[in-house]
Amino acid sequence: MSYLTLKTLHILSMVLLFGTGLGSAFYKWMADRSGHTAHMAITNRHVVLADWIFTTPTVIFQPLSGLWMVHRLGLPLSTPWIAASLALFGLAGACWLPVVVLQIRMRQLSAQAVRLGRPVPRAYWRMARWWFWLGVPAFAAMVLVVCLMVAKGPLGGVS
Repeated sequence: MSYLTLKTLHILSMVLLFGTGLGSAFYKWMADRSGHTAHMAITNRHVVLADWIFTTPTVIFQPLSGLWMVHRLGLPLSTPWIAASLALFGLAGACWLPVVVLQIRMRQLSAQAVRLGRPVPRAYWRMARWWFWLGVPAFAAMVLVVCLMVAKGPLGGVS
């Protein structure tokens, strides 16, 4: 595979990762704000599905393709923008893993509430707060990773 093809796939993967994460977060947050249990349950189901279909493969592909490009260019991992990108990606991942668990649990709780004809329990709202606040550093980290991908030249990298 040519470097240009690899770079293109890496960028497309980041767009998919970033877009799916932001879109899922927006729709889940809006569904929760609506307070409509059925809407929340459907959205939670779709958010979990989107994570499996889109986020998980890109989370795997991003570091592999990035490290492959670094290797092909002969750059050390200690290059400032590479080291920072890897650390920020790790931070985002450390936030994302518990978010996945929370999303699955919130999907279960909201589906159960619909079946029983009840509002979601308090535990749902506690999880939703954790989900939101874990998303803040994860989102900020991913924004910074994208910035580093674009601005790496001035930071000692190559295109």
